[in-house]
Amino acid sequence: MRRVRYTSPAGHLFLEQVPVPEPGPGELLVRCEAVGVTLPVVRKVTEAAEPIPLGGEVAGEVVAAGDGVTGFRAGDRVTGLCFGHGYADFAVLRQEMATPVPDGAGAVDAVALVRSGLVALGALSAARPRPGESALVTAAAGGVGHLAVRLARTRGAARVVGAVSDPAKADFVRSLGADDVVVYGDDWGEPVDYVLDGVGGDLLTPAVAALAPGGRLVAYSSGGGTVRAYDLLVGARTVTGFQIARIAREEPELYAQWRRELWGLFADGELRPAVHGRFSLEDAAKAHEAVESRGNLGKVVLVP
Repeated sequence: MRRVRYTSPAGHLFLEQVPVPEPGPGELLVRCEAVGVTLPVVRKVTEAAEPIPLGGEVAGEVVAAGDGVTGFRAGDRVTGLCFGHGYADFAVLRQEMATPVPDGAGAVDAVALVRSGLVALGALSAARPRPGESALVTAAAGGVGHLAVRLARTRGAARVVGAVSDPAKADFVRSLGADDVVVYGDDWGEPVDYVLDGVGGDLLTPAVAALAPGGRLVAYSSGGGTVRAYDLLVGARTVTGFQIARIAREEPELYAQWRRELWGLFADGELRPAVHGRFSLEDAAKAHEAVESRGNLGKVVLVP
């Protein structure tokens, strides 16, 4: 089978031929039909001290199941998070990280919706939104952010603001239901009740400043950043870190509940993931460039 990898930190991505892996106990072997490209993986490629397996979100058909697997069998269509090599024709998924893809949903829909949607829905839930509040979403045109804009509206936000890196993204973000769109570095307007921050780094300070008194910020990016305690104290603001992997490990029932909610919204037509581009495995480097440049409108997907 074909697999994408690299051999040195920040090295170029290339295709290699390797044997199809075998699923171990509790694992599924999936023929990949779509693979999601995420900013955390792109950053690991450019910043990690040693080369890493290119894992992430995959969707496709189960072709084999390891010992002890229950609830899945060959022929099932699934999506989930691969912690090993996912940029490949075949990938191995832990069964607890897999979820069935319902009839009427394609592999690209699944890989664009489930993982990114779980992050967006989880971050939104961590913000404890109340009907009638105002929300601001950074990276509002990205794979997670564009879903967070829609979900904030479905959870009753009276005003949703999308923050983006380029004004050219404004029309796209408004089409998702945002009332206003602001650009990093400009005035962000009236304070909001909560911020969902998918950028971090230098943007974390203005994101905290955008909070009204008593406002809540949920940080779910891998961009880091520092918050001064005084900036929280003066406005009685709070900052919460959110990681979907912890929910999957420690609160599987909640994880499953959120998955059902996402598919329900999809079935009702209230949540449709946007796909910026579909790239072949041979063009994985171009897919990474699209994500790293922050030029994408929606999800970037590899289609083996």
